[in-house]
Amino acid sequence: MAAVCILDEFEVHNNEEFLKIAEDLKPELHTTTVKPVKLLEHVKTHSDEAEPEEKGMREEELSALPEKVFKKDDSIILDFGDHQVGYVTMDLESTGSHQDAPLYLYLRFAERLDELDSDPAEYNGWISKSWLQQEHVHVDVLPARVELPRRYAFRYMEIKVIDVSMKFSLVIRDVTLKAVSAVRQEDVEPLAIDDPMLRKIDRVSVRTLQNCMQDVFEDGPKRDRRLWLGDLRLQARANYQTFKNYDLAKRCLYLFAGMPFNEGKLSACLFLDPKPEPDDTYLFDYALLFGSALLDYYEETKDEKTLKDLYPTAMRQIEIGLDYLTEDNIVPDHSDEFWCFVDWGDGLNSQAASLAILIYSIRYGIRLAQIMNDEERISFLKKNEDELKKSAVEYFWDEEQQMFVSGAERQISWATQIWMILARVFPQEKNRELILRTIEVNPDIRMVTPYMYHHYIDALIRSGEKERALDEMKRYWGGMVNDGADTFWEVYNPDNKDESPYGSVMINSYCHAWSCTPTYFLRKFYNA
Repeated sequence: MAAVCILDEFEVHNNEEFLKIAEDLKPELHTTTVKPVKLLEHVKTHSDEAEPEEKGMREEELSALPEKVFKKDDSIILDFGDHQVGYVTMDLESTGSHQDAPLYLYLRFAERLDELDSDPAEYNGWISKSWLQQEHVHVDVLPARVELPRRYAFRYMEIKVIDVSMKFSLVIRDVTLKAVSAVRQEDVEPLAIDDPMLRKIDRVSVRTLQNCMQDVFEDGPKRDRRLWLGDLRLQARANYQTFKNYDLAKRCLYLFAGMPFNEGKLSACLFLDPKPEPDDTYLFDYALLFGSALLDYYEETKDEKTLKDLYPTAMRQIEIGLDYLTEDNIVPDHSDEFWCFVDWGDGLNSQAASLAILIYSIRYGIRLAQIMNDEERISFLKKNEDELKKSAVEYFWDEEQQMFVSGAERQISWATQIWMILARVFPQEKNRELILRTIEVNPDIRMVTPYMYHHYIDALIRSGEKERALDEMKRYWGGMVNDGADTFWEVYNPDNKDESPYGSVMINSYCHAWSCTPTYFLRKFYNA
C-alpha cells in the first residue's frame, strides 16, 4: 500500500512494505571505548615583542593529563590516534578554593590537526557553519561527569578553558569516547599484497568505510550524515569486498525504493531522523545508478526476492532518463543546474557525461532484465543502447582531437572521456587509446573528487591498464596518505590542496564515503 505526503513541490509516495523491510534491517551498532593516546600542547616562546609566538607542538604521554592544572585561556589537544566516530565523556574536577563560578569550556573536534589552526569565526562558506564541530560548555558544579550529547567525527579534540574564577582551577581526570559503527575493522582480513603503500591505502580505505557505516551508509560522519545514492553504490562495492554486511546494503536499497517522488523518481539522498524522508533533490546520474547498485547487490547475495521487489524501481529510473532525451537522441545540457552531479569542479559541462551515464545504466538494466527473463525489456533496452551509442559518437566525438567534447562550447574534460569509456561506446582497444590520449592531453577540466577518481580507476582497469591503475591509486590516494590521512577525504586535488566546493576547507569532510573504494579495486582485481 502507498501513503502520500507533500514535500515542497515534490509528491512522495511511501511504500510502507519496503520501509518496514528497511526498518527491520536497521543495525545494532557496535560500541568500543576509546581513550586518547597522547597529549599535544602548543609550545610558545617569547620574542622581543610582548605577545608570545607559537612554535609548534609538544607531545606528552596521556598519563600526564590528570596532573595538569588549567586556568583561563589554557588549552590541551587530545590525540585519539586514529579517526573516530562517537560520543565523548569528560571527567572533570577542580583544585584550589571552592568553585565559586561556573567552569566555561570551548571544545573543538578535528579530523585533521591542521583544522585546529583555522578560526571558525572566519568561516564564510555557503554551507551552514553549524556543521563546524565546536561546542561551548558550562559546568556549574565540579566534580562532574560531562557526557556530550552530540556525535562527533574526529581524531583530535581541543579543550580550552574560556574562564574559571581566580579561586579555582580545572583538572581533567579522564576523557573517553564511545566509538560506534555497524561493523568492526578486526573482521576484515589484511590485504595480501606486498606493496606497503597499497596496504596502507587499503587500511585507510577500510577505516573510512567503517566510520561511514552507521544506521545506513552515511556519506560523511562529520557533515551531512545522510544516505546519498551515489555514495551508497560505491560504499556497497567496497563493503562486499571487506565487511560483507549485506543487510545494511539491502536496507539502503529498500529505503530509496520506499520513498519515490512523483513519476517514480528517486531522491538523490535521504534523511533518517526523526523518521526516514527523502531530500527534495533529484540528480539524473544518481537515480540512474540505482540499477547498478541493485545488480551489484544481487550478484553478491543472489537475493531473488529483493531483486524482484526492486527491479521495477531500477527500470523506472532508466525510463525517466530516456524521457529526457531530445529529438536528436541526446540529453539536453543542464550544466548550469545541480541536475547531474558527475563531479565537483568549476566549469564542468556534464551534457556528454550525462548521456554516457544513461548508456552505462542501460547496460546494467539489460543485465538485470536478463536475470529476470524479461525478454521484452531486453529488446527495448538493447535497441536504445545501440541508438544512444550512435548519438554519442555523432554529436560528441571530435575526430580531429580524438576525444569526446561536451556542450555548445565543445568542452573537453576528464569526466566526459571516462564516462564514455565506462559506457563502452567504443570497443576496449579504442577505449584504451582514448584513456591514454586523455592522460597525454591532460584536459584543463580535471577531476577533483575521489568519486570521479573511482571512475577513472575503473575506466583504466576496464581498458586493460591494470598496472597504470595501481600507479594512479598510489599517486592519488597515496598522496592523501602522505599528507597524513587516516581516513580518506571528500575532496583532494593534488594541484590545489585547499580546494573546497563550499567556499572553505573548514567545512570539507575528511572521512567521506565515496573515497573508500581503493579497497574494492585492490581486493577484487589484485588481491592474491
